[in-house]
Amino acid sequence: MKWQDGGAASTAPDAPVSADADANADAGAGANADAPSRSALELLGWNDGWRLAFDALPAGGAGLVPARVTAQFASQYRVWAEEGELAAEVSGKFQFQAASRGEFPAVGDWVAAQPLPGERRAVIHAVLPRRTAMIRRAAGTVPEEQVIGANIDTLFIVNALNGDYNVRKIERFLVAAWESGSSPVVLLTKADLCDDAARRIAEVEAAAPGVPVHAVSALEDQGRAQLQPYLLPGRTIAVTGSSGAGKSTLLNWLAGEDRQLVQGVREDDARGRHTTTHRELFPLPGGFVMMDTPGMRELQLWESDAGRQEAFADIEAIAAACRFRDCRHEKELGCAVREAIRDGSLDEKRYLSYKKTGRELARQTRKEQSVTMRAKKSADKRQNARANPPRRQATDFD
Repeated sequence: MKWQDGGAASTAPDAPVSADADANADAGAGANADAPSRSALELLGWNDGWRLAFDALPAGGAGLVPARVTAQFASQYRVWAEEGELAAEVSGKFQFQAASRGEFPAVGDWVAAQPLPGERRAVIHAVLPRRTAMIRRAAGTVPEEQVIGANIDTLFIVNALNGDYNVRKIERFLVAAWESGSSPVVLLTKADLCDDAARRIAEVEAAAPGVPVHAVSALEDQGRAQLQPYLLPGRTIAVTGSSGAGKSTLLNWLAGEDRQLVQGVREDDARGRHTTTHRELFPLPGGFVMMDTPGMRELQLWESDAGRQEAFADIEAIAAACRFRDCRHEKELGCAVREAIRDGSLDEKRYLSYKKTGRELARQTRKEQSVTMRAKKSADKRQNARANPPRRQATDFD
């Protein structure tokens, strides 16, 4: 990992590096000598708010230091503390007490870690309360949450202006983005491949009320100035979207160098090849941090009712004028939504997307409730068995 602050860069060391040494290295590499130095943690977004959250952890944290999760590989993590970069795993107690997969550390989390003396390893004992978290439904038949990234300030939803351009897909990512608590921004990449980018921007703006939409091209160095208001010191930006949309290319473009491997798209269907295989944080010039994520063919939503209402706020506003409060927007008299579709003020495809996400979230809720009930029954049976052990039967030999 390379650390950059205002254009200065240094390679992550193999031995521990102090905060002062790291900051001095940045200052001596061309930065303003009179500017205040920034520690390794501050380059990752550490501030007084996180310091208060760390200090509020329960007593008994002797030997624990703050660190940020910068990469995840299955059950193994890479974290960065003032001691430098460390390989990490959660403690046995943490594993035992975690109630769900979503409580385990995720990329972007701030954690309380215990560096192991004489080793480049650490044990994670606690996760600081998340300010934001992008969550999706994990793969598998059992409903379970998967945290894509934590403590994200701005979420770049990337969709390429080629054969993979899809407004409905953008809407799904917007639902998850609004639910996460981060601020979404839609980036239409590969603008050099589109002859009518302005029309595409207008289409997405109609499907993303209140969300900034920008067309950019890393190849043509187009649109960089539009992104500057988001690239602020101490901010964490995550990039998400389909494979081949240009997420890693975007990161390399903003970094000014190749930080991630990239591949071309398939010529037959414009679909991308999976290049990024894990989520990872990258400190970039200007003092902000960018999180690259693997491409997703389809985003499975997770408990996103509030996010759906925000993403489809225009439809929710129209529905408020329906004659009946429980209107299903099908054949009811006085349905404002159906009237809006008829007069053209509401795109029917957008309405169908709204209905589809509603049905999906309702099904997920029913499945989750069923799994919860089965787990509760199983736990009750175990508790009853412990409280009422079977009595020994008398025999002729007693």
